[in-house]
Amino acid sequence: MTVFDLRSDTVTQPTAEMRRAMAAAEVGDDVWGEDPTVNALEARAAELLGKEAAVFVSSGTMGNLVSLMAHVPRGGEIIAGAQSHIVRDEAAGHAVVVGASVLQLRDRPDGTLDPAEVAAAFRDPTDPHEPTTSLIAIENAHSHSGNQPISLADTERMAAVARGRGVPLHVDGARFFNAVVALGVRASDLARPADSVTFCLSKGLACPAGSVVTGSAAFIGRARRARKLLGGGMRQAGVLAAAGLIALQDGDAGMIARLADDHANARRLAELLAELPGVRSPGDIAQPGGDHEPLDPARVRTNFVLFRVAADRAAFLAAAEVRGVRLDYYPHGQVRAATNSGIAARDVEAVAAGIAAALDEVTVRPQVAVGP
Repeated sequence: MTVFDLRSDTVTQPTAEMRRAMAAAEVGDDVWGEDPTVNALEARAAELLGKEAAVFVSSGTMGNLVSLMAHVPRGGEIIAGAQSHIVRDEAAGHAVVVGASVLQLRDRPDGTLDPAEVAAAFRDPTDPHEPTTSLIAIENAHSHSGNQPISLADTERMAAVARGRGVPLHVDGARFFNAVVALGVRASDLARPADSVTFCLSKGLACPAGSVVTGSAAFIGRARRARKLLGGGMRQAGVLAAAGLIALQDGDAGMIARLADDHANARRLAELLAELPGVRSPGDIAQPGGDHEPLDPARVRTNFVLFRVAADRAAFLAAAEVRGVRLDYYPHGQVRAATNSGIAARDVEAVAAGIAAALDEVTVRPQVAVGP
């Protein structure tokens, strides 16, 4: 049986070219700054995002954590969305490791924060009872809203609030290139307003591991020290970085441009699912509901299809997996189908058919009385 794995875009497999590059990678001790492949990857990432420097880390969570450590003093406070990855999905590293609090604001349905609410959330620096506001953090693309891309204009508005209050802006860009492709902008332009940007290599870009943090040379120096503190010095890491260099090549030679295929496949899947009576809107992440509303394919702008089902969710997911369709038990009562490099356009119809059959199996139908 063919298995279609849409649980996440982290399930992607490295390409044959990546595997060859990894096997042949020139390596050295990266903690000493002597791994030429890591150095090349960091230079390429900084160039792409228009930043002075970059550092290769093991994961997106580590990328955010070293960024917070580099920006925020102990006892400082971060302003971020309540549904952001830093808040929901990183084991409270901001509190445990950084020693910082997060003032959580309501994420809007498009994944943005209200600039006026952010400005109003700043603490009074003259009041010793309050923590010191030290950073604004946003997520682009914003996963819990359906991986919505955050526009350059929205990023600039948030950067203006940060600059006006003298704090940096960090962008958790785990799927930053999904946003770049969806918006049709240059990565350097979308990154420009931010003081630091992370991005993952191991999601839609199909590398086996790793993320990159970008920013000023001084910031990256602090982030590199934080990486060491966390045990993130990976020595001959060029074996992994080699795959990243393949992914970040220009045009069809790399993995960035092909993200458009994932987006098209997700939109097509959403269109097919919207026709199924058992599929519902995912609702508003901050105000759950909408179970009675149909799925709107127009909200699918990148590679996530989020939806709810008019059935027991666990039973539905099990029934779908039996049919070779693996989906994610996502927060907010949702189901996630994340298209990725392992899902081709020709697979979308089969995925939709498997979901339809699973729904048909687990949907409870009213009993019709027969006879007198």
